Amino acid sequence: MEHEGAEEGRGRPSSGYGGASGALVDVAGLLGRIARQLEAEPTLEQTMNALVIAAVEAIPGADAGGITEVHRRGKRLNVRFASDQLVKDMDAAQEELSEGPCLDAADRHRTVRVEDFATEQRWPAFAARARERGVGGMLSIQLYIQGDDLGALNMYSHQAHAFDDESEQMGLLFATHAAIAMAGAQREQQLCVAISSRDVIGQAKGILMERFKITADQAFAVLTQASSEGGHKLREVAETLADSGEVPHR
Repeated sequence: MEHEGAEEGRGRPSSGYGGASGALVDVAGLLGRIARQLEAEPTLEQTMNALVIAAVEAIPGADAGGITEVHRRGKRLNVRFASDQLVKDMDAAQEELSEGPCLDAADRHRTVRVEDFATEQRWPAFAARARERGVGGMLSIQLYIQGDDLGALNMYSHQAHAFDDESEQMGLLFATHAAIAMAGAQREQQLCVAISSRDVIGQAKGILMERFKITADQAFAVLTQASSEGGHKLREVAETLADSGEVPHR
């Protein structure tokens, strides 16, 4: 999955952004500490969960946070990583109501800041649901776009007016880390799949070469023809042959 989040317009500030405050903590030191933490995590799941927890700790005003995938332009939301059940409940509410900051942040390629859900007018139904759960404010930052699938980093606060310009600056830093980590993990996964496919196809070719005394090119031609005529993917044909010695049929 090649995350295409670098196009012009991505990561724009929210409508309430007033400019850099100059009050950021030691960003270099903070990012260095986070990088060392993430390096120690062996899997993508553990890495991203650690990043979300670090974001909650570091972003001013944040009480909970998570990374959400928005599929088919808002038709379905999937919380990939969450620090709290509140995050999952709020995303479920946005999916149910088809409105909310996460959908706007992901779809419109910008940061969305909610100062106070008690006075929020952009998403009245979701604002009412947020107040019921004790959410005072929210910060949502677009992560990436791939076709009709998008991603966003969502931060929640129990207090109104908890998020400021410094919160946005820190949020954008964490969003960048998250997008890079997810893209790198996806490329690594694709590479592993490609290597695995190559190996199993090689095994299938070897079986055919030994069984029928044919060349490697001829064996590959047999596999591709079986794939085309049987309506199966080449990898599936190769796996079946390698596992059972039989070529699958439609």
